[in-house]
Amino acid sequence: MDRNRRDSSLENMLYTMYYHSPIGELLLAEKAGALAGVWMEGQKYFPQSLHMEMEEKEDSKILNETKEWLDRYFRGERPRIDELLLAPLGSGFRREVWKILCEIPYGEVTTYGEISRKIAENRGIGRMSAQAVGGAVGHNPISIIIPCHRVVGADGSLTGYAGGIQRKIRLLELEGADMEKLYVPRKGTAL
Repeated sequence: MDRNRRDSSLENMLYTMYYHSPIGELLLAEKAGALAGVWMEGQKYFPQSLHMEMEEKEDSKILNETKEWLDRYFRGERPRIDELLLAPLGSGFRREVWKILCEIPYGEVTTYGEISRKIAENRGIGRMSAQAVGGAVGHNPISIIIPCHRVVGADGSLTGYAGGIQRKIRLLELEGADMEKLYVPRKGTAL
């Protein structure tokens, strides 16, 4: 019985490590040997909403691989997403959206509407709500690596980034995205 209790508690355990990045402190999280989270300090939907126990683990293979991946990314290299074993925690719909985010090329942007059209097409339905897609993008638990910062409004507005607008701009600039047609709205979710 104790073993079952221990196994059950491991299912609700996130192993963590901190990473100091050019955009601030990041909390990396592992669940069952896969990367489950990369959160920015102060970001909306921080991991406390997961209701899981957290324990620091400096010898985690996946978290150390993630630190190396992030080192390369912030040096301006283009590490591939598939170099890391990812296991973002979320509903089937959210995971479907996050998979599409992984297809956005480095240094490019897409819109919530384009993602919703792609999901509708994949599901064989007439349309999908861009607002529902926006909610899934905003709850992406693996920031930077699953590149939610590459999603913008249909008019080029830099909206909807849980890590904050300045971080979104810095990540897009780091990737060499064409910022000319993008802008910060005066009001909205990005501010």
